[in-house]
Amino acid sequence: MEMEEEEAHHLSHEQLAEGKCEGQSLSELVCEPTELDGQNGLLEEGKKEFVAPAVGMEFESYDDAYNYYNCYAKEVGFRVRVKNSWFKRNSREKYGAVLCCSSQGFKRIKDVNRLRKETRTGCPAMIRMRVVDSKRWRVLEVMLEHNHLLGGKIYKSIKKMGSGTKRKMQSSSDAEVQTVKLYRALVIDAGGNGNSNSNAREVRNFSEHPNQLNLKKGDSQAIYNYLCRMQLTNPNFFYLMDFSDEGRLRNAFWVDSRCRASCGYFGDVIYIDNTCLSNRYETPLAALVGINHHGQTVLLGCGLLASETLESYAWLFKAWLTCVSGQWPQTIITDRCKALQSAIAEVFPKSNHRFSLSHIMKKVPEKLGGLRNYDAIRKTFVKAVYETLKVIEFEAAWGFMIQHFGVTEHEWLRGLYEDRAQWAPVYLKETFFAGMSSARPGESLSPFFDKYVHKQTPLKEFLDKYELALQKKHKEETLADIESRNSSPTLRTRCSFELQLSKLYTREIFKRFQFEVEEMYSCFSTTQLHVDGPIIIFLVKERVLAEGNRREIRDYEVLYNRTAGEVRCICSCFNFCGYLCRHALCVLNFNGVEEIPSKYILSRWKKDYKRLYVPDQGSNNVDVVDRIQWFNQLYRSALQVVEEGAISLDHYKVSLQAFEESLKRVHDIEEKQEQHTL
Repeated sequence: MEMEEEEAHHLSHEQLAEGKCEGQSLSELVCEPTELDGQNGLLEEGKKEFVAPAVGMEFESYDDAYNYYNCYAKEVGFRVRVKNSWFKRNSREKYGAVLCCSSQGFKRIKDVNRLRKETRTGCPAMIRMRVVDSKRWRVLEVMLEHNHLLGGKIYKSIKKMGSGTKRKMQSSSDAEVQTVKLYRALVIDAGGNGNSNSNAREVRNFSEHPNQLNLKKGDSQAIYNYLCRMQLTNPNFFYLMDFSDEGRLRNAFWVDSRCRASCGYFGDVIYIDNTCLSNRYETPLAALVGINHHGQTVLLGCGLLASETLESYAWLFKAWLTCVSGQWPQTIITDRCKALQSAIAEVFPKSNHRFSLSHIMKKVPEKLGGLRNYDAIRKTFVKAVYETLKVIEFEAAWGFMIQHFGVTEHEWLRGLYEDRAQWAPVYLKETFFAGMSSARPGESLSPFFDKYVHKQTPLKEFLDKYELALQKKHKEETLADIESRNSSPTLRTRCSFELQLSKLYTREIFKRFQFEVEEMYSCFSTTQLHVDGPIIIFLVKERVLAEGNRREIRDYEVLYNRTAGEVRCICSCFNFCGYLCRHALCVLNFNGVEEIPSKYILSRWKKDYKRLYVPDQGSNNVDVVDRIQWFNQLYRSALQVVEEGAISLDHYKVSLQAFEESLKRVHDIEEKQEQHTL
């Protein structure tokens, strides 16, 4: 092992003054320009806040680490010297270093009488770092305190430079993108920045600088503290950052380990909750939300966006796509936003993009409330949306509404009609929604952080509430898991379908299906309409409760194919909700079928779903050089043991013992490798 000391003269005065930082990546953290208190006093007005070094920071290379510390030093007001460097004996490859303040140590005895003024004060400020297994440089030790004045003398000396040096500084300041490559060991860079031209009809920006996050004093430090804490304490934590050309934080995205696991289980249907963005909340939050096996909402990712534009949304979706290893959702639900629509078309062209019906219905009073016959228009509108079963019926009902009430030129209604294929239930029967369709009156999609974030909630407060919200959601899911596994639901009928799914589905999903079984008794007639070989069209009549508590009889057509084991109702309950409706169950019962066909029993609703299903590829396809893939596969496998281990005390003891034995065997391999090296 060798050790060497590099003095300040190895770098030019110009390099020291510029503190040049290079490199940009989506996996970087930068703080916004602001006036704030630095580590040792107030920075000059107009200077950029630069996050202080911390144990656990990681960098792609030694140069990146050095450039970062140099940038930080310039902002605080000191110069950097390389105190120590460590090299491998054979290859001369550097694997460790200590960077310190140029005032570290004291002048050597033989140099004391030289005329040059003494600048060393024994300053303790330094960072120690070395290469880790990921081939990145990790900060292992940090001292931030200085024992001398900072800032003033350095900036004063810069002013004394010649005009040529000043010109060089000005030209390089444009390239001085102040970034910190703050990686977790296994976070990967995204392959693009999502830039694209936007012709969005509706663009909402939330600051005077739409190309950067509208952060207040202390917000950047709050983001930095949160990400540092999570990357060091939360296994499989994932985050990406996006910056403008000026080095300002523009967008941010993160997913903790449990939410990331949920992406693998419940990423088939996602809802983009942009409530905070569209309503201009203090926290510019966008959340990606799914539905778990209990019908509860689960967080699949979180983002802070500079503005509601195609570029920001495209970046967010690409970041999420990187996190889930390119697995596209089957269905994406959003509000009616042109920027969102364009971004989804760009990033998820094969996904079904649908507009949230609950968002549209909530806007009815706002958009139509000023019309003269509002109550009558609203009732007609609701009837057209929820009660029509065929496209021709919807078109007729809509046409009657706009003609009868004279609202042909109403801009909002006209826009809705143009987009009808993306929100009206009658057009969406082939789209799977996993219960997030809001296709029935009264159903709605609530904001994920509804009780934790209001319009004036500051970002720092949100980051604290974020963890509280997730803890509450995780606790609810765990309790629902325990209840579903340890108790049997009460049966209310003698129907074999009810008994069959009571053994398979989680308690909440079974309750929803059980209601359909009970409502079979409101269906009083099942008759054949048409026969075409093995395919039979049945007509099922149902008594339904209509407005004013009066009963109506409605007809539902159900297709049944005995050969293929297929049953499809015109109400499309299976695609909207994820289980068969009362009408389809009546047809199965009419034809002597005693068990629901397996294709209509979704694994995602089963009480043991997370124990039996392993997302993504199996261990047989692991790349021999891809450490990221190794980590992800190991994490998923370990998560299955955790799920099983939480069932009972005996399960817990066996699982813990297995983990301890596995860890011991891994350590044995490390010891053998070290002995072989020696």
